[in-house]
Formats: sequence, C-alpha cells, structure tokens
Amino acid sequence: MQYRRLGNSGLQVSALGLGANAFGKRADRDTSISIIEHALDRGINFIDTANIYANTESESIIGQALAGKRHDVVLATKAGLPRGQGPNDSGSSRYHLQRELENSLRRLRTDCVDLYQIHTFDPNTPLDETLRTLDDMIRSGKVRYIGASNYAAWELMKALAISDRQGYARYISTQVSYSLADRTPEQELVPLCADQGVGIIPYFPLAGGILSGKYGAANGVPAGSRADTDPTFRRFLDEKTIALGDRVGRLAAERGWSPSVLSLAWLMDRPAVSTVIVGATRVGQLEENLKSLEIGLDAEVKAALDEMSEPFRYGKPFAVYRPLVRTE
Repeated sequence: MQYRRLGNSGLQVSALGLGANAFGKRADRDTSISIIEHALDRGINFIDTANIYANTESESIIGQALAGKRHDVVLATKAGLPRGQGPNDSGSSRYHLQRELENSLRRLRTDCVDLYQIHTFDPNTPLDETLRTLDDMIRSGKVRYIGASNYAAWELMKALAISDRQGYARYISTQVSYSLADRTPEQELVPLCADQGVGIIPYFPLAGGILSGKYGAANGVPAGSRADTDPTFRRFLDEKTIALGDRVGRLAAERGWSPSVLSLAWLMDRPAVSTVIVGATRVGQLEENLKSLEIGLDAEVKAALDEMSEPFRYGKPFAVYRPLVRTE
C-alpha cells in the first residue's frame, strides 16, 4: 500500500481509501464488515463515512467492525447535512455540530474522530462560529484534524484566512466531486489546495460507476446498480458522460486494465490529491480497485485521458451537495 500525507499535516493515509456510503444500504451489515476487514488486511487505513449515511447505520457498522482494531484506522466522518426537520437539525452551528459529534462517537464506538468534516458550506452560520467550534473539539481531544466538504474555492480560502487570523486549527483536507467526468475542481480548487497545503479527497471518483463501464451505451441500467436501487441517481446518466465512460473503457482494454482501475490511477496522479475514496458493495469490487495502485500511467495514456476528459473541466460539476440556503 502507498501512503501519503493528508495535506500539509503529518497524518499518513492510504492512497486508496474506503468510502462507506453503501454500508447498511446497498451492502448489508455482514457484507460491509467483510469489506472493512479485507480493506484493513490489504493496508487501507482511511475509512470515510458520515452521520447521514444509511440513516446512521454506516457509522454503527463501522463501529462494530473496528472493535479491537480502532488504532489501525484513520477514521473520518462528517456532519452538517439534514438529520431531521427541526430548525437546528442541520448546518454547522455550534449547537448542531456538538450534538452530532457526540452521536457519531457513540455509534462509532470511539472517543475520538481522526478527521471531522463539515459536509457542506452553511451560509446561515458565521464561519468564525463553525471554526471556533471545530478548534474547541480538537482542544477537547474528541477530534484530531478537521476538513471541509463541498466548499467552493472562495469559501475554503475564507475559512483558512479566518483560522490563520484567529489562531484556530486549519482545515487539512477538502472533499469534492472529482474524476475524469468532473474536472471542474481544476479551475480554482486544485490550485488553491496546492498553494495552501490542503489535501484533496475526491468523491465520486468513478462518477457513480459510469467510469467503471457498467452503464455503457449498450448496457442500460444493470440490476443492483446504484441507478437501479436509487432511481434519483439516474439524473447523472447523460449521453456525454456515458460516452466518456465508453472511451475510457476502450483505452483500458487496450492496456489490459479495467476502466475503474485506469480511472482511479489517473485521479491518484493529480496534484494535491491525498487519498481517493472508493465505495464497495462486495469484497471482489474492492480487490479490483486496489489494482489501481499497481499500474503506471505513461505519457501516452495520460495524454489520451486528458484529451478525452478536457470538456469536463468546464460547465457544471458532476455532483455537489449544497441543500442549505441562506435565511434572513
């Protein structure tokens, strides 16, 4: 396994991380635990979840799976997206974050989260309040490092500037949709992170499976796929993205690789990327994705991938989660 520093911190994380969005939803408890155990056996030390995944079941499963193994893992979770209908059931206020951290610690069966992330920017809470709260959490020993998610470049830079001015702990990472099918972070966020020492953690690295080839033009929607079990995901299945998946698949086949392996290897090679989180619903899927660590991309392959994905540097991001709206 390859390990990298997460941003400018001293924290070492596996180049391939395990995303836990499917645990308790598309993968049942026993399957999820088997996937976690296999990931640890193969050297993966970064596990990423959130308080909303599978209606909190993902965190509970991870807590059970890590019993007696907690010290082997860099454990990351998030808060900020809605957990209920009440006026304080979402956002990044001190009230909401403190409550959600305690609930996450209980479900994860741990006394400390290694990376606590704000799931999306909250326009209704002053950044100073959020950052002071996160700094207090670090000082309390319940959080080791903090990260952002779904922040625009200007929002992230504003947060870093406030932390520097006030002496608060800085965000060491940011999660963002980033893949061959979504290169929009390269316009502003990637240069910012490279300059400020913030590690990028891409989510949707395979564009929700489109870059794996499962949604090829001739395949339709396979049974058991995300678009099959979650019909709202079908909004991502546009002709341009599926056509890109087909092109990536043909290039991968010429080299004897799977399109998933090629797509992940390309992403790991990008500037400022610290770890790439990939979900799994079965052990074999995880094992296949681990092959991305073993291949080397030559200049010809990189140029071909850059050329075919160039249109995806512009336009709308593949995915962004910003349900919070400003209230007066």
